[in-house]
Amino acid sequence: MNTRRFQAPLAACLAIAGVGLSACSAGPDMSAIEAERTRPVQRYDTTQALAANGKTVVAASQAGVVLVSADQGKTWRRETLGPASLIGITVCPDGSFLGVDFYRKVWSAGADGSGWKSATLDKPRVPLTVACDRQGGWWVAGTRSMIAHSTDRGASWTVTDMGEDAQITGLQFVSDNFAIATGEFGMVLVSEDGGANWAARGAMPDEFYPYAALFTSPEEGFVSGIAGQMLHTTDGGLTWEKQANAADVPLYRLFMHDGVPHGVGADGVLARLEGDTWRSVAYPDPIPAFFAAGTSLPGQSAIVAGGPGGLLRVIGTKSASGG
Repeated sequence: MNTRRFQAPLAACLAIAGVGLSACSAGPDMSAIEAERTRPVQRYDTTQALAANGKTVVAASQAGVVLVSADQGKTWRRETLGPASLIGITVCPDGSFLGVDFYRKVWSAGADGSGWKSATLDKPRVPLTVACDRQGGWWVAGTRSMIAHSTDRGASWTVTDMGEDAQITGLQFVSDNFAIATGEFGMVLVSEDGGANWAARGAMPDEFYPYAALFTSPEEGFVSGIAGQMLHTTDGGLTWEKQANAADVPLYRLFMHDGVPHGVGADGVLARLEGDTWRSVAYPDPIPAFFAAGTSLPGQSAIVAGGPGGLLRVIGTKSASGG
């Protein structure tokens, strides 16, 4: 068969079709693209940390962006910090926000989530967690079991080196004097003098790697780990017992909500502690994507949870029941 006989008419038809299209159709409609660009929450946003002080909610993004809500998560405003990746955020005693940047910076903002400023730190080389003490001092911990402290809003830092090649993933000031850090290989570090001195305390079993830790008092605490493992202590970290996790997924963040320990994690799970067991909480329209962060909305019977793909939603808990 002579294919050239068919190629020429085909080319002619395509040319005619092209002329017809260009003559009859307008230019491409870019309004949808422009509308997407102006949205405060973008589809490429990955929320890595959340914190709320009762009036303001702040979501920290992997891409150097913070999302701020003044109406309990109904609407958000977007602020770009620049080259940054905030992996932790907390609320200080005065209501201000403090975030830790993977690229060895600490970011601070007022209680309304505005006026973000950065301060640099040299160690730990990879910061992983951030906390404020009861006097407003800043604390950062991370790789090589290092804990950095600043009393002048990041202008200078004092570093405590525990001498272990381990990552500290959790840091919390539970009272004026008692602070606890949890880390890789089951590490537990405690300070009973407001952070002036740190010492190792009874390690978590089986070289446990903690994703998140929550202490409700100097005695009682909860830690989540790989494959949905949960640990519980009632003596300030000296000894630990396993807890049942009926949600059967790892929980990446733990926090208090309505006086009860809660957590968010894989498969879009919201979980809470019921007796001695962690159970999933049913909520409308669950999304099969992981929640990397979550925080309570005080007095709202709701939490905010966030993750990849612009996932940032408010979940009501007033009538929620275990699922």
